[in-house]
Amino acid sequence: MLRTLRLAALLGGLLLSAAASARDVDAATYGYPLTNPFEATIATTPPELRPELPHDDDINQADYSLNVRPERAFTLPDNFWAVKKLGYRLARQDHPAPLIFLIAGTGARYDASLNDYLKKLYYKAGYHVVQLSSPTSFDFISAASRFATPGISTEDAEDLYRVMQGVRAQHPRLPVTDYYLTGYSLGALDAAFVSHLDETRRSFNFKRVLLLNPPVNLYTSINNLDKLVQTQVKGITSTTTFYELVLNKLTRYFQQKGYIDLNDALLYDFQQSRQHLSNEQMAMLIGTSFRFSSADIAFTSDLINRRGLIIPPKYPITESTSLEPFFRRALQCDFDCYLTEQVIPMWRARTDGGSLLQLVDQVSLYALKDYLKNSPKIAVMHNADDVILGPGDIGFLRNTFGERLTLYPHGGHCGNINYRVNSDAMLEFFRG
Repeated sequence: MLRTLRLAALLGGLLLSAAASARDVDAATYGYPLTNPFEATIATTPPELRPELPHDDDINQADYSLNVRPERAFTLPDNFWAVKKLGYRLARQDHPAPLIFLIAGTGARYDASLNDYLKKLYYKAGYHVVQLSSPTSFDFISAASRFATPGISTEDAEDLYRVMQGVRAQHPRLPVTDYYLTGYSLGALDAAFVSHLDETRRSFNFKRVLLLNPPVNLYTSINNLDKLVQTQVKGITSTTTFYELVLNKLTRYFQQKGYIDLNDALLYDFQQSRQHLSNEQMAMLIGTSFRFSSADIAFTSDLINRRGLIIPPKYPITESTSLEPFFRRALQCDFDCYLTEQVIPMWRARTDGGSLLQLVDQVSLYALKDYLKNSPKIAVMHNADDVILGPGDIGFLRNTFGERLTLYPHGGHCGNINYRVNSDAMLEFFRG
């Protein structure tokens, strides 16, 4: 045991010395006001500390649908009529310009608020912008996933790449000078695998790729988030649920303000009030949000593939069928459950076996270490207090990316992406 500890300490020291050139942002001069990672994750950045960006009315943009038609051994149920084509959003300049693809985070559609923020940021800077849904979103699983079982990063990258090619083919007259790629959270992990795929396909030849708050070890990240649901929260009893507790706090908050203003600054202002959520309550809120995403993925994958784990395989599904009871059942299945019951069996059937540890390595940044270490066009921006990181993850990032890693002292999970300091750094990276 002592020898193991000494070896771990030695390896840790080697990693730190090898990556001393990583850009660590000094906490004393950074200026981001939220030092609590849970609070930063939920409330993000105060409006006055965000960059000035155009309103939607000032952007030449439209939503489109793409008929991807992936080859697969199943057909969608009738009640999936609304997602048989994949939606995406394109904001276009009126002149030749570089195009940047944005990949949303876990379970998020292309029009998720953070993806929309990034659209405005890059559009103002002169880019054409394409917003894409996460491969784990309901609409992407339904319309664009060949196996309708997201979680295997190489397969998700193949699906995304085919979508990107479809988007380009749908706009042949869009004057594009170069291609760029970015994503946040799980979308950042996806972006790394898409970039790696493009090295052989050469369809886009991405000039620069930016990973924002990616999971390093996907299994560690999902376990960190799943554990937040198990947080013990004071005030929850057999008669008072967590949702009732939060709703009561919000009600008192609005009563004290004298009006209801559901704007972008709500959560930040709410957290400065007397009704603010405790650390335990914020942890539960983050974990619950992730659990809903996990349930949606498990539910959709099981329904499309007719595996019978959540919905009986021969249960009649029509446009009028209520699926709520089955979604409630899906909420009992966390992401680990989804991996164990759906992803691993499919992966083993397609690869002639393999352990959970082998799968974890293949779907995480570990699988791309040599590529990421030797590709100067790829950079990472992350937060030292990100709730999805585990032991050794920052050391891996330092050793792999070196000076291409920018590590902020706080900001939680993606909470500081809309801070103007971070936004300026993103734009600077893409400008080269």
